[in-house]
Amino acid sequence: MDASRAEEILDTVRAQEDTFIDILKRLVEAESPSSEPDQHELVRSILESELHALGFSVRESGPKNGPRHIYARPGQRIKNAPLQLIIGHYDTVWPLGTVAHRPFSVNGNVVRGPGTFDMKGGLAQLLIALRTTRELGLSPLLTPVVFINADEEIGSRTSTRFIRMLARRADRACVLEPAMGEDGALKTERKGIGRFTITVFGKAAHAGLDPQGGASAILELAHVIQNLFALNDPDNGISVNVGTVDGGLQPNVIAPNSKAVVDVRVPTARAGDEIEKTIHSLEASVPGVKLRIEGGIGRPSMESTPRNRALWRQAHALGQDLGLDLEQVRAGGGSDGNTTSQFTATLDGLGPVGDGAHADHERLYIDKTLERTALLALILLSPPVTQIAGRKPA
Repeated sequence: MDASRAEEILDTVRAQEDTFIDILKRLVEAESPSSEPDQHELVRSILESELHALGFSVRESGPKNGPRHIYARPGQRIKNAPLQLIIGHYDTVWPLGTVAHRPFSVNGNVVRGPGTFDMKGGLAQLLIALRTTRELGLSPLLTPVVFINADEEIGSRTSTRFIRMLARRADRACVLEPAMGEDGALKTERKGIGRFTITVFGKAAHAGLDPQGGASAILELAHVIQNLFALNDPDNGISVNVGTVDGGLQPNVIAPNSKAVVDVRVPTARAGDEIEKTIHSLEASVPGVKLRIEGGIGRPSMESTPRNRALWRQAHALGQDLGLDLEQVRAGGGSDGNTTSQFTATLDGLGPVGDGAHADHERLYIDKTLERTALLALILLSPPVTQIAGRKPA
């Protein structure tokens, strides 16, 4: 892509600033908390209407009474042509009514409101990027396929199988999660995420009359917690956190049960396999106590594979055409990019530039976000990654 074409795309995107803000306002005010899928109809109707207007064929997927996901592809397309996947989510962490006391607002270059940054701004970017290529009469070499899910903030429980299916067929995946930091670094790696529940079964007894007759599940859990925290290895990017504990009946009863829920973050699939095996091999040390260990690494790591690095280099070069000096980072949180990265070249953090994901000060910067919209349009128009790197996993 030459610099003059990049400048033309950027100018066309910037000319649609008012449209971008209008779309974003409507999306934000159509509140869509993950936990209330019956409230999602309005936000889906906005997205589906906009995609229809761009010539996309749209359908919904997902459980009948659960979260409904949006799948869209061009109405006119070449059958069996290679694909590129653009993926985002419309659910937010904010409960219904948040927008009433923290309304959508535009103050100069800053847009605020629940879900603006994470990640309805990214969805507005997608629509503007597609409008831009259409307005300029530019046809992507790879058929753009859009998947917008409704349960990303709660682990993509019902949408992951659709994401896997699409990623297997795609040459690349562009993930519209927010960029990292106010400088807007792209996310080329993400840690894998695991969740474990450890339940301890002891034996109740009177703490005063028969203290030796019981087996304390709480004492055992104390040993287990120390063993878990010993697995932390910050130098190698491994974190293990016991987030909640529960147990016991009364202060004067030897605890017959206890439970801990554990969050694990790992930089690589190999590290995830090792720590999963270690946690599941924990054994009770208090006589008369048994352990039940459940869970595992649910979202595998997004690693710096050759194909991911090739896509990053492609995006970095396109950014230079726009006058952007892009940086790359590893993110500690997970996204659907963790999933797509197992099957195809993936670049994450292509969404808004701003700050405050899941926080009251959530905001995005219009100028930088429009620049990222132009970058997204350029990526959609760029050659297949398979011309640069092989499809085999690293």
